[in-house]
Amino acid sequence: MTRQESVPVNAGSDYAVEMRNISKSFGDVKANEDVHLAVRKGSIHCLIGENGAGKSTLMSILYGIIQPDAGEIYVNGRRCVIRNPREANALGIGMVHQHFQLVDSFTVAENVVFGKEPRKGWLTDRRKAAEITRKLSEEYGLKVDPAAKIADLPVGIRQRVELLKALHKGSDILILDEPTAVLTPQETKELFATLRNLVAGGKTVILITHKMEEVMSVSDRVTVLRRGKTVGTMERSECDEHKLSLMMVGRQVEAHLPKPEMPQGKAVLEVSGVKVGGAQGTLSVRGVSFTVREGEIVTIAGVEGNGQSELVEALTGLRPVLEGRVSVGGRDVTNQSPAAIRRAGLAHVPSDRIAMGLSVGQSLEENAVAGHHRMRPFRRGWLMNHREIRKFTESLIGQFDVRCGGSSVAAGTLSGGNMQKLVIAREMSYGARFLLASLPTRGIDIGASELVHKHLIEARNAGTGILVVSTDLDEVFRISDRILVMYNGEVVGEFRADATTREELGLYMIGARRQQEAIAGGEAI
Repeated sequence: MTRQESVPVNAGSDYAVEMRNISKSFGDVKANEDVHLAVRKGSIHCLIGENGAGKSTLMSILYGIIQPDAGEIYVNGRRCVIRNPREANALGIGMVHQHFQLVDSFTVAENVVFGKEPRKGWLTDRRKAAEITRKLSEEYGLKVDPAAKIADLPVGIRQRVELLKALHKGSDILILDEPTAVLTPQETKELFATLRNLVAGGKTVILITHKMEEVMSVSDRVTVLRRGKTVGTMERSECDEHKLSLMMVGRQVEAHLPKPEMPQGKAVLEVSGVKVGGAQGTLSVRGVSFTVREGEIVTIAGVEGNGQSELVEALTGLRPVLEGRVSVGGRDVTNQSPAAIRRAGLAHVPSDRIAMGLSVGQSLEENAVAGHHRMRPFRRGWLMNHREIRKFTESLIGQFDVRCGGSSVAAGTLSGGNMQKLVIAREMSYGARFLLASLPTRGIDIGASELVHKHLIEARNAGTGILVVSTDLDEVFRISDRILVMYNGEVVGEFRADATTREELGLYMIGARRQQEAIAGGEAI
């Protein structure tokens, strides 16, 4: 049972959640220091701040994943000690994590009812589970197929499953940790409409985000954290993007980054007629052709699930090319191993920093030299040169502002955004002529995104050819020289970034328009 005070405190409180004087340290790192949060019932309360500001730690305390060192929590006016997520669920608190807590081999329905399964004797009533899932999805406008396997679903649909899981448990207070990090603009709009419907029905939503436009469009109130402390709480009507940005990062964030014209360089990536298989014998990539040259940033835009991830896997040697040719640095690398493709000149920032980008149990030093640990100066004879490795890692930490407790701490102790910065720092630090970055700023704040974009543009200016896969149109327009749009496994449009609009790209992203020249691999600009 969740421990609660026997006598209600603030029994008539207007607040669904109050967190008072919350502090939490991990070693010498103060994740939260004397934090205050008050969330009104029936509202959407945005919690914003830079990566490492303490947002996820604070919500993990509210959900019972970790325990505070100091402070008090009140839920609906009662003082509570929440020792684990089950006790949080009993209080009506549900959480949708940034990194999904789903079982890939289970169906949607099995994941939704997990832990609260309808029974037929000793067995789970699968038909009832599917019926529950279908009714929930219809009630809240979260369309899913109850029979689909999680492993076969795109990220946007998986997030819907996480939300349905929380709703099935009867959650009245919903915590969403960076829920739009993996969503397209259309999906984000649909999610916000769903959240508004939930609030109209009496639910309370705490939304962790770093996107200013989301705060301004969906929040009722906003609390800003910076370096573990509460900077302030305001009504949305008191906010603007400039004021919130200053509160978050303590400085002006550049809206536009200078990007000088670059001469056409040699091809660092050539993709010709590539076809790649998908689930159940289908084609996910259907004859894609394009080139990336030295000194340019080419961005692939599109609604997630249109073949981008399968294309990236094929380019990096993680999925077979069924037909066509891939060349890196003038060398044919079609269906070669990931290691061979890296030796040809590829650096790769994967979309999933935990599953593919890092070994979270290893130190920052070990992760910083992963794949390069046999190179000088990191090796001295048969032994590792730990002094040079530490020096190199500390340099990356400083250049990319990785917030951590030192180079020797485990990568898994970092916030999600700081993990991402570590991966990007490593991949950009070995002089590769071709960089492939998939969703490079997903889930990181405006200050960190600005830093990543600056480094990408600096690498481009130094002659690196860069291919970025992104669902964030702000990012697409900010960094691109050329934009390719993928729809249904094909490149349906190619544009100069300075000669198109969001509205035009949107029509190609949903399949309403297509350029025959782009599909054939020609120049459509």
